This record gives sequence, C-alpha cells and structure tokens, in this order.
Amino acid sequence: MISKMSCRYLFVILIFLAFTSCRKSDFFVEGSEEVLRDNGQGTGTVTWTKDKEYILDGFVFVNDGQQLTIEAGTVIRFKTGQAENASALIIARGGKIIANGTQEEPIIFTVEGDDLEGSVLMETRGLWGGLVILGNAPINIFGGEESIEGIPLAEPRGIYGGLNENDNSGILRYVSIRHGGTNIGAGNEINGLTLGGVGRQTEIDYLEVISNEDDGIEIFGGTVNLKHIVVSGCGDDNFDYDLGWSGNGQFWLGVQSNYLGDNCIEAGGGVSPEDGLPFSLPNIFNCTFVGTGELGNGNCIVFENNAGGVIANSMFLNKTKGVFLEVTDQHHDSYSQWQNKNLEVKHNLFYEVASSDAESIFQLSGIYTGEMKNEWASSFYSSKNEIENPHINLISNNYVPENKIIRDLAEYPSPWFQIVDFKGAFGESNWIDGWTLLTK
Repeated sequence: MISKMSCRYLFVILIFLAFTSCRKSDFFVEGSEEVLRDNGQGTGTVTWTKDKEYILDGFVFVNDGQQLTIEAGTVIRFKTGQAENASALIIARGGKIIANGTQEEPIIFTVEGDDLEGSVLMETRGLWGGLVILGNAPINIFGGEESIEGIPLAEPRGIYGGLNENDNSGILRYVSIRHGGTNIGAGNEINGLTLGGVGRQTEIDYLEVISNEDDGIEIFGGTVNLKHIVVSGCGDDNFDYDLGWSGNGQFWLGVQSNYLGDNCIEAGGGVSPEDGLPFSLPNIFNCTFVGTGELGNGNCIVFENNAGGVIANSMFLNKTKGVFLEVTDQHHDSYSQWQNKNLEVKHNLFYEVASSDAESIFQLSGIYTGEMKNEWASSFYSSKNEIENPHINLISNNYVPENKIIRDLAEYPSPWFQIVDFKGAFGESNWIDGWTLLTK
C-alpha cells in the first residue's frame, strides 16, 4: 500500500514531468528575471508582458506554427556575446510575432544591463545579435529558398523563401531595436532587423534601429512593406535590399554618425542567378537621409547586381558621393534596368552631396562609355531632381524642414502609400518624437 506522503511525492513528480514534457522553451528564474534559452522547440505560442523582465540567452526561435505576442511597453533584453555565444530572436518561416507597441509604450529590444536611463551609451554597438524574421514569400535565388545570413547553415529553422506573396509573419509597430549587430564570426554581423522572404501581409510601421554594428535593416527578397522607419548610428548601410524585394517603403529616416556608416541605400538584385526573377523593384518614397559629409563614407544610393526600383520625393543631405549605377554587360545590370524604365530616381532633393552638381551626383560604376555617363547624368534634371537647402536643424534631431518642399512631386504608385504634399520623411509633424531613442 502506498502511503499518503508517497502519494504526495508521486503527484508532485507527475506534475513536474507533465510540465517539462509539454513546455515549448526553457524558462528559468534568476532573481526577478525570466531567462529564455531555446531547447529546439522554440518559444511556443506565448505572450510576454510588460510587468516581467525577459532575458534571451543565445538564439531563440519562434517556430513554424507558433505565435509570440509582446505586450506594449515590454522590454526584451539579450545577453552579450560573440560567435557561438551571440543572442538573437528569430521568427522562423511559418511563425509569427505580434509586437504591437504604442507611441506612449514602445516595445524595446536591447542588451542585458540596459536600464534605459543611460547605463548604455546611445552610440554603443554590437552587444547582441538582432531581430530576424523569415517568411514564405518569393526570392530570386536558384531553388527559391536560402539560409539566412547570421544563422548556422545546419539550423533548418534559418531557411526562408517560398511562393506566397501574401505571407504574414505578424506585426511590428512602435518597436525600438538598440545596440545590436554582434559578430558571429568571419566578419559576419547580424543586422538590426533582417527580413528574409517576408510577405506583404506582415505589418511593419513605426520601427527604430539604432546603433547596430552592421546594416540597420536588410531585406532579402519578399514583398514586405515598411512605413515610418528610423535607422541611425549604424556601422554599415542604413537600408540594404536584394534577392528580388518588390515591396514598398515610405517615411524612412536614415541618420549616420561621424566616421560610421556606408550607403544610405544599397540596392542589390540577383546573385544566383544575377538576372533571377522577381527583380528587385521596390517603390520607396518620402525618405530623409543625413550623412556626415567628409567625416563619412559611402553613397546616397548604390544600384548593383541588376537591381532596380523607384526612389522618389526624398531628401539626401551631406554625403560625399551620390547615386551610382553599376554597368556590366548592359543586359543584366542596373544600367539596363534604368534603360528599361525599371529604375527611376526622381523628384528628389539633394543638398551638399558630392560636388553639388548633376554630374557628380549621378554617376556610373563598372565599364561604360562617356556617352552612357552623360545620358545618366543628364537624367538628373529631366527626372525632376533638385539641388537645394531644405533648412533642417540637424543639431536638435528635428528633421522637419522649416518650409515643406511641395513642388514637383511624383505620383504615388499604389493605394498603400499615404498621399502627402511634401518631399522627405516629415511634413509638419515630427513623428519620431516620444518613442525613439534618437530623440531622448
């Protein structure tokens, strides 16, 4: 006969075994913090709330079929580390993240030890990995899917790409990603936000990436749209797209720091093959990009590897180099995309860029003739671009011009765009106030 005491012990053991067999991730308590390590089963379908402190240790996945919901005002911190000790949050293909913050209560991804009161300096970079979202939307690489950079090739949850243009990986709204981009080996850093094959039903609106070691945002194919985006103080490009991204972008702010940063936009097309379909043909309107003049590197825009797209109604300030088109065989390059009207840089304003003339702002790279160079440079004015001071007070982090630039605006190509009467990312309101670290 089993005693009552033995029954109690047996009951406790059964409850423990039931819990451990059905759990989706390894949570354990260290003081007041909940620390999460991935045991291969992902986070599970779970809600993280603002009354708790979360620490992610290593690569943590939201697996296929799982949904991670993050309450407005929640702060998620990541342990520091390089290479195999790097920490990141990865939304695998088929998983979802619902991070729906507000202007008053943004959701913050930052490093362990950040008290949000200055314990980590704003310009500190490379302390943890980043946020990676992978989807089932098309990419133009041979075979239609690929392993995302920054994730070990042996990890099957790092695969992205598919056939669903309307794929939905969830929501990012009023989200700030800070101090990421750790090096995982051989000069391979993680972007602040990486989007691989993400579909157009995914919502990304009001998002900040600040002080990331690598690119602010890199988009590998897919059809995702991005609106109200801030990238500042990053070590490489503000925005980087390739592998057939064909989404939309509007109201982007890119701010570079002294001696840091490369291109405002690095536009890539195909890699294997270079002329793979779909082409990289996004529509990007109403951006403001601020470089650091002689204290910085890179170009306003680089188009390469057969990339195209439309960049319009935007402002580029304080960059030593302008807009470069790559010329290779004149059949599978960005110059040919321009000739075929799949690439347009139009109705933009440039101030203190290159030598402040059309010939220095619009340039070619690669092998080309003088006639080709002249044709591209002469399109600066025929495409309604201008050279003018927008009168922005850059010292105060207020990027609203003294007077809206409302003339010579390009028409918006789809109903997704908000129709506005100004160039640049700001009209009369400063929408970055209150929720970004940039304005603290």
